[in-house]
Amino acid sequence: MENPIDRKYTKEHEWIRIDDDIAIIGITDFAQSQLTDVVFVELPEVGKHVEKNDSICVVESIKSVSDIFSPISGEVVGVNKDLENSPELINNEPFEGGWIAKLKIKNVAELDHLMTAEEYSKYLTGCY
Repeated sequence: MENPIDRKYTKEHEWIRIDDDIAIIGITDFAQSQLTDVVFVELPEVGKHVEKNDSICVVESIKSVSDIFSPISGEVVGVNKDLENSPELINNEPFEGGWIAKLKIKNVAELDHLMTAEEYSKYLTGCY
């Protein structure tokens, strides 16, 4: 699966898509393939304030339990409730239906430190 060009990426394999002053966050196709079958997602609480690189949620798969880190600072203003009953959306639709949380952006300058799709794809070549 190609990495959508309308997002930014982290070295920890999270993606972020900006919609006005809201950042939608999820994990990449590469990340979900490394986790294997996702069986549970502990979503963050709406209203929670997170700083860049804070754990925003926990994803449990049949293989491991992993923290998902926030690519930016902000306030959680929405979560993907569909993941409560269908955590496999992260595996099946990592860039669409498998999104995890929405943050109100605190510091737009933090976006400058994230990778483009092209940069992330090049980064992945060193991960295999």
